[in-house]
Amino acid sequence: MGVVPQPTAGNRWRCTLCGNLTRFDVTRTTKAVEFVHLDLAGEPAVEEREIVSETIESVRCRWCNAVDQIELVARPGADA
Repeated sequence: MGVVPQPTAGNRWRCTLCGNLTRFDVTRTTKAVEFVHLDLAGEPAVEEREIVSETIESVRCRWCNAVDQIELVARPGADA
């Protein structure tokens, strides 16, 4: 299982098996730094979050359940 590329402004994901362009289950690992504010009752609330790194581990198609069968294709109207 390899790392799946992140879509950009010029491309998007597409399932190579069924053609799905819109519904995916994404498993990702995220490393973040958060500023957590505790109120007087001790209830935490995240007020700031900075993503330090993020890796997409796998992508599963919601339509056909294919795992890691995702390709990047150009978005409509995106410059090639």
